[in-house]
Amino acid sequence: FPQHDNPEHTLTRLIMDGLPAGWDSQLSIKDLHFDGVPVRIYLPRKPSASKRRGVIFIHGGCGIFGSIRSYERICRYIARKCDSVVVSVGYHLAPEHKYPAQTLECLTATVHLLKAAETYGVDPARVIVCGDSVGGTFTTNVCQELGQRTDIPKIRAQVLIYPFLQALNFNLPSHQKNAAIAFLSRERTVHFILKYLNKDCSLKEPILAGSHVPQSINVKCRKLINTDVIPDVFKLGYKPPLPALFLPRVHEEVQELFEPWFCPLLAEDAVVCGLPDTCIVTCEHDVLRDEGLLYKKRLEDNNVRVTWHHMEKGFHGVLGFFGYGIFSFPSSSTIMNHVSVWTDKQ
Repeated sequence: FPQHDNPEHTLTRLIMDGLPAGWDSQLSIKDLHFDGVPVRIYLPRKPSASKRRGVIFIHGGCGIFGSIRSYERICRYIARKCDSVVVSVGYHLAPEHKYPAQTLECLTATVHLLKAAETYGVDPARVIVCGDSVGGTFTTNVCQELGQRTDIPKIRAQVLIYPFLQALNFNLPSHQKNAAIAFLSRERTVHFILKYLNKDCSLKEPILAGSHVPQSINVKCRKLINTDVIPDVFKLGYKPPLPALFLPRVHEEVQELFEPWFCPLLAEDAVVCGLPDTCIVTCEHDVLRDEGLLYKKRLEDNNVRVTWHHMEKGFHGVLGFFGYGIFSFPSSSTIMNHVSVWTDKQ
């Protein structure tokens, strides 16, 4: 991918790529393009009597970082553990490739697999989409978009691992509790949103305060972003913020933040009720924890079956350490175990 001239981005991308994984005797691994989108496909070598489950994996990294290589160990594990064909999507990164190119490429790759499933030994009725962090956002986008389509097979299920789902309120209990946490602080969350959208970072403070949201949208979204549905155990020490002074100039600059494609929590009920069975993973030490909880409630209210796993010692980005031996964390393995067990039942 073209390197951005920001040295911080270049270094972070290099670190996130991680160490290359060795040869895998159980899997055949191929780099392909699905309608122009780079993918890596992991096919179990062992013959199968019937078509296998397909798993589209969409990696995290704020839309700016991360790659197929970053998630090599995770995708191999899912392919082996669930005896599934895994397709890892190498969408092009922002800001070189402007939003919503990332979502569109994930959509293109998913549609390609659904249409050509049997070419890869995949049962088109058993395709699952899975992603972590912004990969969870793109997973949600794909499932919301394809839930309305009748010309292609339905997505069987979705897995959302600590997803980013809204940019209206940065003062939820999890934002306050984990404001200064490593990897993804409250301030860094908005910083990365602005970087991803290629916006002026001077907008950060007013957005953190909520000055980008007009009263009309606050009223309309009150039910969707409602701290009352967050369990009390997660609200210890929470202080509801004072109403922010609305700044029309800031609102005009960040119109994308009000689109369901950027903030899937804002999708209409007519869209949400068409979503497949869902597995949501949240982490205790994560500014995005409450977004997962709010979306869980949203899905349940629309009669979507939801399985929820909460990592008490987990933090945002912990999955990226999976497969690195002594550098891994217990919650990295716990998440992968939950995800693979749930996936295996679909």
